[in-house]
Amino acid sequence: METGTIPLADLSGGLDLYLTLESGQSYLWRREDGGMYAGERPGDAWYYTVVDDASSGSEPDVIRVRTRDGRLEWESTADDAEATVRRLLRLDDDLESIVAAAPDDPLLTDAYEAHRGLRLVADSAFGCLISFICSAQMRVSRIHSMVSALAREYGDPVEFDGRTYHAFPTPERLAAATEDELRELGLGYRAPYVVRTAEMVAEGEAHPEDARDLEYEAARDYLGRFVGVGDKVADCVLLFSLGFDEAVPLDTWIRSAIEDYYPECDRGSYAATSRAIRERFGGEYAGYAQTYVFHHLRTGE
Repeated sequence: METGTIPLADLSGGLDLYLTLESGQSYLWRREDGGMYAGERPGDAWYYTVVDDASSGSEPDVIRVRTRDGRLEWESTADDAEATVRRLLRLDDDLESIVAAAPDDPLLTDAYEAHRGLRLVADSAFGCLISFICSAQMRVSRIHSMVSALAREYGDPVEFDGRTYHAFPTPERLAAATEDELRELGLGYRAPYVVRTAEMVAEGEAHPEDARDLEYEAARDYLGRFVGVGDKVADCVLLFSLGFDEAVPLDTWIRSAIEDYYPECDRGSYAATSRAIRERFGGEYAGYAQTYVFHHLRTGE
C-alpha cells in the first residue's frame, strides 16, 4: 500500500473535498460510509475510486482520499498515486487566480464565496461519458446509484486492504450487456444508449478521448456521434473529463440562472446561448463558474 499526505495550505485556493466530489460533476467516486450525495459531510470517511488504464495492461488501481487535520490523505495500490490524485482532483489548478479573474458579478461572487475550495475533476473519458448518458432527467443521487450499480455488476473487482472494490466497466463489458439487464439496474430508456455507445468504443468506431485535441465546438460536435449524447451531455464530458475549462453545460440550473440573472444570454439555440454565457462567465474558465453556480443554485447554500 502506498500512502501520503498533501498539506491543504500548499494548494492555491485550497481544497474542499466534499464539495469537489459531491457537487454533481463526478459519479465515479464513492464514499466508504455509503453517504455519497446524501447531503452530509463525510467526517473521517474515505472517498475512493478505481483507476483502470486499459492501455497499460496493468490491473486497476484503487485510490482512497480524505481530508483531515488540514491535509489531504491518500492511500492506493498504485506506485505513482500522488500524481494520479493530483490529476484526478486537479490539485495543480491555481484556484485562487481562477476565482480572482472571474467577472465582477453578484451571483458568481456569492457562489465562489459560499463554496471555497471546490475544484473541477478530471474523470476518465469513457466513465464520464456513460455517467452523463445516465444523467438525463435524474437527480444526482440517482445518477450516482446507477453508475455504482454498473461498476458493481460489470466492473473488474480489485482487492485492497481487506475489501473488494470495482472498477468502472470496460467498453467491452458494457457492450456485452443486454438492454434488459441494464433496465433491471434502473437505467430505463437509457439502457440502449449505454449499450450502443459502449459498442462504438469497443469496436473502435469512436472514442471520447479523440475529442481532447479538437477545438472546443468541434469537440462538442464529435461527442454528439455517441448515442444518447446531446450538446449538454457533450459539454459535461468536455468539462469534467477532457480539460475544456470553457465549457458550460446548459442544464436546468444554468438555464434557470440565464432566465433569472442573464436573460440577454438567451439566444434561442444551444450553440448561440452557450457562446453568450461562456463570455458572460469569463471565457477561459467559464466552466469553473458554471460548476460553482450549478452547485450554489442546486443546494440553495
